[in-house]
Parts: sequence; structure tokens; C-alpha cells
Amino acid sequence: MKLISELVEEVEFVSEGAGATKNYFIEGVFLQSNIKNRNGRLYPKEIMKKEVGRYMKEYVDSKRAFGELGHPEGPSINLDRVSHMIVSLREDGDNFIGKAKIMDTPMGKIAKNLLDEGAKLGVSSRGMGSMVANKEGVNEVQSDFYLATAADIVADPSAPEAFVRGIMENAEWMFVNGSWTYQNIDETKKLIEQTSRKQLEEVKLRVFENFLSNISK
Repeated sequence: MKLISELVEEVEFVSEGAGATKNYFIEGVFLQSNIKNRNGRLYPKEIMKKEVGRYMKEYVDSKRAFGELGHPEGPSINLDRVSHMIVSLREDGDNFIGKAKIMDTPMGKIAKNLLDEGAKLGVSSRGMGSMVANKEGVNEVQSDFYLATAADIVADPSAPEAFVRGIMENAEWMFVNGSWTYQNIDETKKLIEQTSRKQLEEVKLRVFENFLSNISK
């Protein structure tokens, strides 16, 4: 599956309380469906709704729905980079409105300091899934869509291409033994294409053995 990330700018960073009891929150549209987004992708409502339901049950309700400061290149949540926790996610038409509390972690403190200094920040969702072009040529996300986090905190939302690749075209990710494993598909294809017919079976066997070793780790 491809790593998919989507920037949403319609969010607000707000604070509640004052002094030592001051809390910071992110609020706004975290996810959108049934509309072609700026990355040229479309999430069907039924697919997004089903996955949000799973994410709510498995992560939000159990207080495990974390997001990071910055945008990592993989789907896994890095606990040492967690800055906030998503506390609610509700359906609003074709959108899903989210709220997240910025935590008192090292990365959360950085985010708070940036906000106090007037920095402009945005959020971006991160997930996995395959895509198929519809009749209009728009890439539709398929039913294998998996939401890793509803919101990472990212910088410079007015220029998303500067800080986030909407999709890692050269990478595939597989869920192996409880964790996401990176597979560089393009490198494998290139290796096979450049191999002579005489050595082809040997190379295919080596690639397959490498794949098996990743599964067994």
C-alpha cells in the first residue's frame, strides 16, 4: 500500500485557561471525503466513514490516537515525536471535524512555544491505501484505506509541496508481524529489468528471499 498524506488548512489552534492550567488544542476539519483534494485524490464517503469508525474505536476511545510534530516518511507513530492526542472526531456532512490536545511532551512543548511566538502551523493526516483512477481520471482511495493518524502538526501550510510529499510513489508498505515494513518496489523492478536472462532466476530468488526475511523479522 502507498503512504498517503493530506494537508488540511481549515483548523484553528486555540488555548483554554491561563498560566499553569493553560491547555492548547487543534480544532477543525481533519478529514474530507467525496471531493477531489489538492493532491488530486478522492476519498469515497463510505470508505472514509468506515475507517474513521475503526480509528475512533481502536485509538481515540482508548486514548491512543497520537500525532507527531513534523511529517515522518512512514505510517508508524514514533512515540518520541508525539506532540498531541486526538480526543474527538465527528462526522459533519462529507467532512470529519477533529479536536486534539497538545501534550506536555518534548515535541508538544516545542509546538506550544511555536504557537506562543506566533508561528503559523497546520495539520496533515497520514494513512495507507491503494488508489484506482475513476472515469474522470481522479485517483480514488480504495477500501483497504488505513488511517495512521488523523493529524500531524506541520509547518508552512500555505506551501504544502515544500514540506510534504502527498504520496511516496517509490515505496510500498506492508503490515508484517505487528509493524509497518518498507518495501522499495522501484529498486526491485529496476534490478530485475537490468538483469540478464541468464541470471534472472537467481535474482528473482534473491528478491524473494529478501522479502521472506522481512516477514520473519
